[in-house]
Amino acid sequence: MTAQTMLPEVGKWYKNRNGDNFEVVAIDEHTGTIEIQYFDGTLEEYDQDTWIEIHPHPVEAPEDYSGSMDIEPEDYGMDRDEHAPKDWNNPLDEFDS
Repeated sequence: MTAQTMLPEVGKWYKNRNGDNFEVVAIDEHTGTIEIQYFDGTLEEYDQDTWIEIHPHPVEAPEDYSGSMDIEPEDYGMDRDEHAPKDWNNPLDEFDS
């Protein structure tokens, strides 16, 4: 691998040349393959040459865990855009400061 190519690390997130984020989920040193999982849950396996060709660079892990779990907004059990009712009181407001 060239000095510019990132060595894969299990558990780290990367972005390929197409802008797709993925996590390295396994490395098989015996076969020289790297298994990755895209945010939507799709799995792929690359050999070392393909790893170099995708030009991976590290990125932060996504904060939203729902991508690989195929969760729809209605599966959250509530409207994520819905705010607390106007008459709702924060229980912590009862404490004296």
